[in-house]
Amino acid sequence: MLDSDDLASLSLASPTKRFDNVIYSGVEDVLVDRESLLDQYLDALYEKRGSTRENALASTIEVFNNSIQHEFIEHKFATLLHQCLNSIKKGSPKEVALACHAIGLLSLTAGSGEKAREILEESVSPISEALKSTFETSIILSLLACLAVITFVGGEETEHAEKSMQIMWQIAHPKLGSNVVAAKPPASVISTVVTAWSFLLTTVDERALNPRSWQDSLSFLSTLLDKNDRSVRIAAGEALALIFEMGSLEKFCGESKVSGHTCIEGDGSRKTMYINGLKTKANNQMKDLSAEAGGRGSTKKDLINQRNKFHDIVDFLENGHAPETSTKIGRELLHTSSWSQMIQLNFLKHFLAGGFVKHMHENPFLHDVFDFTPEIKLDHHMSAVEKRMYKSPNSVLNKARAQLLNKQRTISMEKHGGYYAVGLVDA
Repeated sequence: MLDSDDLASLSLASPTKRFDNVIYSGVEDVLVDRESLLDQYLDALYEKRGSTRENALASTIEVFNNSIQHEFIEHKFATLLHQCLNSIKKGSPKEVALACHAIGLLSLTAGSGEKAREILEESVSPISEALKSTFETSIILSLLACLAVITFVGGEETEHAEKSMQIMWQIAHPKLGSNVVAAKPPASVISTVVTAWSFLLTTVDERALNPRSWQDSLSFLSTLLDKNDRSVRIAAGEALALIFEMGSLEKFCGESKVSGHTCIEGDGSRKTMYINGLKTKANNQMKDLSAEAGGRGSTKKDLINQRNKFHDIVDFLENGHAPETSTKIGRELLHTSSWSQMIQLNFLKHFLAGGFVKHMHENPFLHDVFDFTPEIKLDHHMSAVEKRMYKSPNSVLNKARAQLLNKQRTISMEKHGGYYAVGLVDA
């Protein structure tokens, strides 16, 4: 049996609460492990009480952050996915946020392949509908992050990424009729849209992109550099740096249209002038931002971050030098040398948060993404959560072991007339 202390220790969102109306049966011949815990959390997602589902989702996230659950994914990913989608449709803002994060972790753990494709196919429509039906900022941010991650993992074709990118773009830059006035999204939503959009752009073959979409995107990103919010400016700057790195500016025309006119050989000079004009304008804007003086309400740390970021972008635009970064993964370093790699790393690091190091060490999908091969450690360093769950004398596992051994001893004594069976030892 799991007592209230065990359940409380496994809850991320509400450490002092326990699951309501969930009864766990005694352990028979199988010791409690992570997968059986996940089964219990999965059962709790069917409960009517929202707080019960929230606690179950929080605990599921805790397990997925601290271990790579390939066995659970193999047999029960679809059940967890559909319960999470139900939470997105009917849950509180907190439940929606937890469900979105759980789906993202589910996809990252599954890795590229059939299961990740199914997660994407089953989730795109519910997420899109949820984005259209809510004005709650926290829900929008969670949905955008989830959509970005599941598309990054499960979207094998450019059209999959473009579909998700268009859903995102419509949130920050909606295309409406002349008689319709769109509500302005908050800065946090705009910066998240641009960051998620850039994250997916790193996966796209630029030759397959719609040139008209590029033109609109570049113009919009340029206007964002003038916004008051620093996070919006930085997100826009990184997106523009990525576009220049991909060489997409030089591929505006092809055989499509620009400004309503079919591109033909004679239009080359006009196209070049337009592209150079955009590049010069963006470069001048970012030079100003790299030297911006502090204003009211701005912290020194944020200002320095902005200056450094735009200094790197200007250096790249003028000299072609992409920033190089090194991120510590345990005792190892993960290096990036392009805007594309840096954007991918920053997004996934932010999404995984406390589970980032664990996944970088043990998740094959991330090893492939970053071409990262962790050292094989002879000694396994368990996290604090794992030690609490499996090593502590009061842990779920040790209580289950004690219960099982006591039962075995009782049976043995009955068989041997009250004498303890020497052959029964801890397995």
